[in-house]
Amino acid sequence: MIRAEAQRLGFEFVGFARAERLDDEARRLEAWLHQGAHGRMAYMENHFDMRIDPTLLVPGAKTVICLTFNYFNPEKQHDPEAPKISQYAYGEDYHLVVKDRLKDLLQFMQAEIGEVNGRCFVDSAPVMEREYPYSF
Repeated sequence: MIRAEAQRLGFEFVGFARAERLDDEARRLEAWLHQGAHGRMAYMENHFDMRIDPTLLVPGAKTVICLTFNYFNPEKQHDPEAPKISQYAYGEDYHLVVKDRLKDLLQFMQAEIGEVNGRCFVDSAPVMEREYPYSF
């Protein structure tokens, strides 16, 4: 039911994982940070514990739902003299577009399932979303 609604909202992939501490990923992240592989992205050093444990971001969380959304914009720059702008920056801010859809999905879940608490993140929290094994 959640997958079907997410796809109706435009999400291409929906994965579910247990909300639990990512111990193996924590060791890799720590080594990566110590190597300085994050360059000038100092924010990657912030909130280490929250990055590896989603229950610190959302107390009581049981499940992490990760979704993908293709925000391809076919528009091209017309002025060859203008500074180059990334295509994702054309049109409405994808953070707002995707977050609105995530909120719609959360509201759907609350209406269909009952008491569901959660938070919606779009590049806005220390979440290691790519590291979650989609286990169920």
